[in-house]
Amino acid sequence: MTVEKNIILTHNQINNKIRRIAFQIYENNVNEKEIILAGIDKNGFIFAKKLKTALQKISDINPILCKVSINKKNPLEDIKTSLPSNEYENKSLILVDDVLNSGTTLIYGVKHFLNVPLKQFKTAVLVNRNHKKYPVKADFKGISLSTSLHEHVHIMLEGKVFEAYLD
Repeated sequence: MTVEKNIILTHNQINNKIRRIAFQIYENNVNEKEIILAGIDKNGFIFAKKLKTALQKISDINPILCKVSINKKNPLEDIKTSLPSNEYENKSLILVDDVLNSGTTLIYGVKHFLNVPLKQFKTAVLVNRNHKKYPVKADFKGISLSTSLHEHVHIMLEGKVFEAYLD
């Protein structure tokens, strides 16, 4: 049995989405000297690194990366960040993930950062699915997608060819 793979974003489309989101982040932070891009471990962090590169090409903002480690199976466990909280205190922070599905990972990530006073707090995702069980939204998104509950979005951001597909 072969698994059908429906491409929802090609390599070029993903690169265009990254660039567009970077411009939106820049427009939203035009007066900032630096911002924090807090990428949720694995693909969210890879996506944050790509946003950092795109931001550096279009602006003089210094994007600082922060890796956010969340146990997606048990998000109530302690969340770890690669930066101590005093390094993002009173700064503009964007929490980045690859896919917003149920909202569980993103809302627990948001909850973690609410313990520190921030100048501004936004979220960015490459794919926004419409199956949220929590009241969380993506401020910056590449694509919004209506899917069935049994479908799964896969994002490939490493290697020479990026793609997003549904199976």
